[in-house]
Amino acid sequence: MTAWKPIASETPATAEHGFSPAFEVARPETEHDTPPTPLVFASPHSGRLYPPDMMAAARLDTQDLRGSEDAFVDDLIGDAPALGVCVIRARLARAYIDLNRDAWELDPAMFEDALPDFAQARTARVAAGLGAIARLAGEGRPIYARKLTFAEAKVRIETAHRPYHDALDRLLAQARNAHGLAILVDWHSMPAAAARGHRARGGGPCDIVLGDRFGAACGPKLTGLMEKTLEGLGYRVARNAPYAGGYTTEHYGRPARRTHAIQVEINRALYMNETTREPTEGLARLKTDIEAVTRQLAGTDWAELL
Repeated sequence: MTAWKPIASETPATAEHGFSPAFEVARPETEHDTPPTPLVFASPHSGRLYPPDMMAAARLDTQDLRGSEDAFVDDLIGDAPALGVCVIRARLARAYIDLNRDAWELDPAMFEDALPDFAQARTARVAAGLGAIARLAGEGRPIYARKLTFAEAKVRIETAHRPYHDALDRLLAQARNAHGLAILVDWHSMPAAAARGHRARGGGPCDIVLGDRFGAACGPKLTGLMEKTLEGLGYRVARNAPYAGGYTTEHYGRPARRTHAIQVEINRALYMNETTREPTEGLARLKTDIEAVTRQLAGTDWAELL
């Protein structure tokens, strides 16, 4: 249980389109390949790859697009497999395909051809330009110089979004089979400006937001334990505001079906310079503290969540 063992997600389709693998899974090493804990960590927005087909259609360069990345979040949770936690992390950039959206949450105005009825989503995220394929980057700038085709969207969904969620679903099923339940922690980061606009429970701007869909996505023991542990480490914690949990938390968080999900949003100012996107000295401390949280979760008896 002490080694990091990446499992690449290469498929013929991802190799053909030049972004192999689209994501990676890291499992704890065990004798019988059985997950030693019910925990699965996910980092869907930390990918750094911008495939050529996207950049050929884009008006912005990669530096302009990188502001939407949850930079370094995959590094922050990178030691989790050594503590008995399975980890899945994206390699493709969020601007290419947002894995924390419904696959068909698309904006018809972005496409030159008509979308199928099932893909014409009218959600607040699409209206904001942040569907499964984002229309806008930071500061509201349009990403693309031309309209896309539905065929282009379908490639992104079938070669990246669908395989990622198929793999995540399998990890959760394996945890349930081994432990009677699965616990998904979906890790993200948030701009400091978003954190400043919301107060933590103890006062002051929040450092970390725990999103459990207002209690619908997981049992109260999970949220309460994470909150208590983080506050004990000195962090200011808020619940469900400004982020209550996205598609992943909502889709997988089914306590009645023995799967609990929680989203964690970390204030980027804690560990990076948002202008240069370089890590600061805070990265090492935060990584150590997340390891402490992981140890606490891995050592908990979750029988009460069953």
